[in-house]
Amino acid sequence: MQNDDAASTGSPASESAPLRAMLARAYGRASAWLNTSSHRSVAQRVAGTAFLIRVASAILIYLSQIALARWMGRSEFGIYVYVWTWVLLIGDLVHLGLPLAAQRFIPEYTQQKAYDLLRGFVFGSRWLVFAIATAVAIVFAALITVCESWLNRYEILPLYLACLALPFYTFSHMLDGLARTYNWINVALVPPYFIRPLLLLAVMAGVYFAGWPVDSVTAMLAAVAASWLTAVLQLLILERRLAGAIPEGEKRSDLLSWFRTSLPIIMVWGFYTLLTYADILVLRQFRPPEEVALYHAASKTLALVAFVYFAVSAAVAHRFAEYQAAGDRERLLSFVADSIRWTFWPSLAAIGIVLAFGRPALWLFGPEFTAGYPLMFILAAGLLARAAVGPAERLLNMLGEQRACAWVYAVAFATNLLACFVLIPKLGPTGAALATATALVVESTLLFVVIKRRLGIHALVLGRRLPGDNPTHSSPATARLTAAGAE
Repeated sequence: MQNDDAASTGSPASESAPLRAMLARAYGRASAWLNTSSHRSVAQRVAGTAFLIRVASAILIYLSQIALARWMGRSEFGIYVYVWTWVLLIGDLVHLGLPLAAQRFIPEYTQQKAYDLLRGFVFGSRWLVFAIATAVAIVFAALITVCESWLNRYEILPLYLACLALPFYTFSHMLDGLARTYNWINVALVPPYFIRPLLLLAVMAGVYFAGWPVDSVTAMLAAVAASWLTAVLQLLILERRLAGAIPEGEKRSDLLSWFRTSLPIIMVWGFYTLLTYADILVLRQFRPPEEVALYHAASKTLALVAFVYFAVSAAVAHRFAEYQAAGDRERLLSFVADSIRWTFWPSLAAIGIVLAFGRPALWLFGPEFTAGYPLMFILAAGLLARAAVGPAERLLNMLGEQRACAWVYAVAFATNLLACFVLIPKLGPTGAALATATALVVESTLLFVVIKRRLGIHALVLGRRLPGDNPTHSSPATARLTAAGAE
């Protein structure tokens, strides 16, 4: 009777029982998700980890950019942004696509148990990329010497220093590609996206508080030191991980096959990279460094949105290749749909948050930087269009449609470049933002159309999987996937 009365009056124990049960269920689901080894859960964890690292690095980089803008002034900061953009552009091209090809070859060699080729690729690709980047840096240093009379005097020494940073920046790209293929996302992303900007900020802070000159030359010296130290640290960490992941034995190289795959990929990545940096480089040709700094601050403030796309791409690309090799089309279709949702909805939320706080964020660079706030709305439209198709270019690359993807990015880059030259002389930074957003909309539209026609997949966040999501098209990738599934 007492128990009945206690229950009827609602004792603390009885009232807390549903809450404890709910917490226990939530804990059980979280624990199962963290410990399960299904590809979907692993990809979610990898994408989530990549996103958190990139968010942390974005905050760090953003704070460092604010500090540099404050310490250096708009003009010197604009020169540094312009020169470092050349490092980013060339460094994203001279690896010839080998870091991206790693996400195709490593799963393929592992699936086939071709460990001699696996060892050859993992070892040889790193030093091949470093050698190519070093040779390119020497060539560009020679070009700077030849073209000195056509360059602004204040840009010459920073450009020479950019050549010193290039080999190690590119080498870190290759290490990144190898590490993410093994889902070692911390090894892939923490050194280049967290440690390198932290070192740069630490060096520049030391220079500033010591009372030494803080200009574009100092910033580039700090960038060189940070790039070298980061690449060496990343190599040491990756070596330790690889020693336990790959059986010892002979190494065999297949350079022809590697480059046959990587070169079409670098065509895609090259146009993507040119599309990413053309606005800054063209803007500098028509406008002073101060306007470059203004535009850079606005685009950097939106960087969080792009990191969602990056995080998902880093987690899923090698799974596309794996499902292709296994002939599992149903899993591929489901995984593509998941990857698009993981990209679009967080991107939409991030855009809302960033735009809400955009003006005070720009003020941190300096009161004059708030003039760039309208640019953020223009750039956000382009980023949202890209998010709507998810990691579409990775899907095309991993399923053997590199050339079709390259054409898409060639058209998008041509659109961007033409629009930049038409709009920037008249509108300045606003013209650069309009050109970039237009190119992103063109890129996303073409990616959707190409994937639908070549692979028979509905790669868009809006709409459901249609009857057209079937292997009725005659592309080589679809034919291989269908044949493998039949076997």
